[in-house]
Amino acid sequence: MRRRQFLAVTGALALAGMTIMRPAMADDTPQAVVESYLAAWNAHDSAKAASHFADNVTYYDASVGTPVEGREAAKTGVIDNFLNAVPDAVWKMKGSPIVQDGRVSFEWQFSGTNTGAWADGTKATGKSFKFDGASVFEIGNGKITHQADYYDALGFYKQLGLM
Repeated sequence: MRRRQFLAVTGALALAGMTIMRPAMADDTPQAVVESYLAAWNAHDSAKAASHFADNVTYYDASVGTPVEGREAAKTGVIDNFLNAVPDAVWKMKGSPIVQDGRVSFEWQFSGTNTGAWADGTKATGKSFKFDGASVFEIGNGKITHQADYYDALGFYKQLGLM
């Protein structure tokens, strides 16, 4: 009888341990990392968003053409720049992402109102915008190691009245 009780308790503890461990492990999946990163953007928390980057992240914006290297440079040069210029920014994933071998890709829509100055000194236009794009992320050890964004920058600038 004691052996049966021991096995039942041991089995229950092992099952409870697996249940407790599973959510922590699930949070490190590439898709979970990217979803948490988007949630931080939408909460307008640049420090939290940047915490998803590896120290040596490469952030590539196809409309700029020159990659930004490193977590702090990506935070200040990209995230802070957008969230300061567009404090009501909303970045929505369209559909389900494609996830394979540590890579996450998806189409998105970015919208908001340009009420703040851009980091390059361009003054706020006060205009609302909405544009579509796509991103490719590479995730390693639970961190974003590479992000590449592709979108219609000309259409974006036209909506802001900058072109």
